[in-house]
Amino acid sequence: MSSILPEKPDSPIVSAQWVYDHLGSEDIILVDASAFLVDTPDGKYAYVSGDEEFMVGGHLPGAVFADLINEFSDPSTGVPFSKPDVQRFADAAGAIGADNEKTIIVYDSSFGHFAARLWWLFRAFGYDRVVVLDGGLKAWNANEFPLEYGHVEPDPCSFTADERPELWVDKAFVEGIVAGTEQASLVCGLPPKEFTGAVNPRVRGGHIPGSVSAPVVRLLDKATNTFLGREALADRLGEATTADRVVVYCGAGIAAAADALALTLIGHKNVALYDGSLIEWAADPGAPLVTTS
Repeated sequence: MSSILPEKPDSPIVSAQWVYDHLGSEDIILVDASAFLVDTPDGKYAYVSGDEEFMVGGHLPGAVFADLINEFSDPSTGVPFSKPDVQRFADAAGAIGADNEKTIIVYDSSFGHFAARLWWLFRAFGYDRVVVLDGGLKAWNANEFPLEYGHVEPDPCSFTADERPELWVDKAFVEGIVAGTEQASLVCGLPPKEFTGAVNPRVRGGHIPGSVSAPVVRLLDKATNTFLGREALADRLGEATTADRVVVYCGAGIAAAADALALTLIGHKNVALYDGSLIEWAADPGAPLVTTS
């Protein structure tokens, strides 16, 4: 472990060893962004915050918890994980101790998609000094690195946010892609059975016409939860890798952020996220969806 201030990593991901080597540095902030998907009695699903698991199940030493559901979103929309406005994001970031100076290292206890969502939010609100712990808590535990338990009280500070609107698209823009009036490729982060419509947790099932299927689990090494290498990622992401612009989406903008991270890893510079994703799209009976066998 080292107290030496780290340089900003060149990659948007860092290894568990890198994080361990920089524990104790005053120039980093470790952030757990975990959330969980739970089944509901009606056969659908709901998201719950990972704050209890953070305290009981353990977290990286010194890490603070970021509540994607209740703080780093806009609950007034009624749609899970809707992006907050600039001031709400700035307030949430400041509340966990982010101060426009530190390198923010985000992780989760799942497949990295919740961490990727917070990574995307920081970038979309003007802050690039943010990286994702590759493999998340699973990779940390695989190295038998230490954990801490219980609540961690953040050291609140002031954070300045400046939204980058080009990193988001709305439903009208996606309609333009489908109609051929907007030029971009669509990448869908849904699990395969949701992509085909065989499983439908929303009002309607399937995917937006013309989409490339890129479920998060296909972008990761199954044994470690770490991202595949550049060549393998390019293969999984298919034709989207050569498009001038890529729009990612999923059910609620979470898995889509992992797709955006993968595209960034292979060097794509023009990626945007459709925040409404299929929660918004499928709710419109006139919006086309494709189902396949």
